[in-house]
Amino acid sequence: MKNILVTGGAGFIGSNFINYILKNRDDVFVVNLDKLTYAGNLENLKESENKSNYRFIKGDITNRELVDYIFQKYSIKHVINFAAESHVDRSILGSEVFFSTNVIGTNVLLEASRRNNIEKFVQISTDEVYGSLGAEGLFTEQTPISPNSPYSSSKAAADMMVLSFHHTYGLPVVVTRCSNNYGPYQFPEKLIPLMILNTLNGKKLPVYGDGLNVRDWIYVIDHNKAAELVWEKGKVGEVYNIGASREMANIDIVKLLLKNLNKSDDLIEFVKDRPGHDRRYAIDSSKIQNELGWKPEYVFEDAMSKTIEWYLQNKPWWERIISGQYQEYYKTLYTNR
Repeated sequence: MKNILVTGGAGFIGSNFINYILKNRDDVFVVNLDKLTYAGNLENLKESENKSNYRFIKGDITNRELVDYIFQKYSIKHVINFAAESHVDRSILGSEVFFSTNVIGTNVLLEASRRNNIEKFVQISTDEVYGSLGAEGLFTEQTPISPNSPYSSSKAAADMMVLSFHHTYGLPVVVTRCSNNYGPYQFPEKLIPLMILNTLNGKKLPVYGDGLNVRDWIYVIDHNKAAELVWEKGKVGEVYNIGASREMANIDIVKLLLKNLNKSDDLIEFVKDRPGHDRRYAIDSSKIQNELGWKPEYVFEDAMSKTIEWYLQNKPWWERIISGQYQEYYKTLYTNR
């Protein structure tokens, strides 16, 4: 049995990872440590919460005492660090919490991992640490780090610290940098769920600037399969880019959603661009494909249709988020079981 600490496992990508891995494997014991900030939602984990090889602990990764307790109690030998403050707009409004969670929290996990001689530490990062691309080119693992927001700079700092623990202490770490994710359970502040829900509620769809900022999109399950593969087979001390090579401008994403929902483009409303808005991200994922044999399985149009359908079929889930009721879910579960 592999005892894994998954941090940030009540968030969008982390909860999808836990549900995926517990559904498909019986050789893992997962401890989910999540602070349950606004973006953490235990409802995402209903299918996993009663499994015998799963435990949830409410807590902050910056809490050294709690982290040490978890490592000792559950004999943790693997860490997959999804925990992060991740919304660029929020980092612009207030950066302190981003550096506390993303940098200090990562350091706490690394120190605990070093003391407990873990077998693998996977740092889940982002392509945003590379900065902004021009009209041509792709981010490779050799692209210089050049973050442009408080969020991406905090992730870049964490990445460098993770890699330094390998260089200095020999800690078996690996870093993944993924492009924009979409899929079930994504918090409605993000582009795709925000536009879906605004459309369903007859609200305007706010698009920054001219809408021509380009992102590389990947279905969350493809990302999680890649993360699992890197955890098991990734070479320590290395960085792996993860992307599905599907670049789309924000305005084209919005128009595609409107088309799928049979709504008019008249709902689109262009708004003032955010400060320092990176123009284009695009991932070269040839390293993980060539070295580990991973490749994205989901066709973009099919996965987007699945995503839209999920939000249509799970209205109570997102209505509770909009109302704030989701934060009341399972308060009694906050226990070190």
